[in-house]
Amino acid sequence: MPLDHPDAASEREIIDTVETIGRLLDDAGFDVLRFGLGNDLQPLLDVLTAEQPDAVFNLFEGLADRPFTETVVAGVMEWFEVPFTGSGADALTLARDKQRTKMMLRGADLPTAPFFTVDRLPVPICPLQWPVIVKPAQQDASVGIEQGSVVTDQEQLELRVAHVLKRYGPVLIEQFVTGREFLVSVIDVPAQSAGPQVLPLAEIVFKDPALWPIYSYDAKWATSSREYVATPLDVPVTVPDEWMARITDVARRAVRLLGCRDFARVDMRVTADGQPYILEVNPNPFINSIALIDGLEAIGRSHARFVVDLANAALARREAMSATLLASGRVLEAT
Repeated sequence: MPLDHPDAASEREIIDTVETIGRLLDDAGFDVLRFGLGNDLQPLLDVLTAEQPDAVFNLFEGLADRPFTETVVAGVMEWFEVPFTGSGADALTLARDKQRTKMMLRGADLPTAPFFTVDRLPVPICPLQWPVIVKPAQQDASVGIEQGSVVTDQEQLELRVAHVLKRYGPVLIEQFVTGREFLVSVIDVPAQSAGPQVLPLAEIVFKDPALWPIYSYDAKWATSSREYVATPLDVPVTVPDEWMARITDVARRAVRLLGCRDFARVDMRVTADGQPYILEVNPNPFINSIALIDGLEAIGRSHARFVVDLANAALARREAMSATLLASGRVLEAT
């Protein structure tokens, strides 16, 4: 991707992640083959056929101009019956469709802000209270989220929706929830736990009162930006016991509902009275995030050990398919 592409930062971050995860797997004694995927799907089919890996450590998050490919690649590995780390194609597909996810959350009586969607102009009269936040309905990694995403009247809404429609496609308009924002990491490696475990919370601290308190694309990826500096992560954070009980229950139910596997993240806003609202369920979160790394350390578990556990979980899935499991396991690291 060109360096001047507006989404380049999030895409290039994965290169550093590949090196980190590959080194951890090498150190653990796995036979690791690194593989990068571009616009042509054929090389993936060729390597799965020729190398026949025992498992794939899946770091692929989709191509910038074809975000749906995140799901496609997972589906290909399922078609070839090659086990891989992380969530399967069904969970990835559900989570990418924010409208469908929110409808499922509502149906399961899980708290999420009121919303409506727009897939063509004109924009209807907003039925929600102002302010609202305008998001691409089929993107992740905060792509398309910026300070202008929060609007306070119909005229601003119409301009913003037109912009997002033209660039990203269908639009989700959501009631803006005021409160503290938490990244809730949930791990569920079968060999290590009896069910989904919620790690100590990470909180996005909004330090600049002149900015809307949102975790925008720049806040997440543009390290030299004002928003990045103004939104540090604090982890681990302690909240009242009753808050934590609600957050834990909501996070576990959400990842189960979407069928997430191995690890996931649920982003929430919690109001002053302790009511959590799900902003997003991410079945393929950034594995090198501070939220995950420091959350693991807070429970006495290293990031390196977790990476190895994920690889072993994928290898165990091959064993469950009645295939031969090699003692040291050959792992294909894909991105």
